[in-house]
Amino acid sequence: MCLGIPSKIVEIDAASRTGRVDHLGTKVAADFALIEEPKIGDWVILHAGFAISRLDEEEAHKTLDLLREVTEKDPSFLS
Repeated sequence: MCLGIPSKIVEIDAASRTGRVDHLGTKVAADFALIEEPKIGDWVILHAGFAISRLDEEEAHKTLDLLREVTEKDPSFLS
């Protein structure tokens, strides 16, 4: 199963449309080619290294809370 995880943009290289996001507490590389005008602090759905859509902070936190709830009940869910 593949999940798109809400991640916060923390670094952008405008020339290459890449950067880094905070992905569940870890900073990982991301490609922003699929979203318009990414900005530091934006929340995005990250899938396979690509930011595939933007979402607001409230929705990001709701989604992360649901993922935490599911993994508390079934720790193997994200394995």
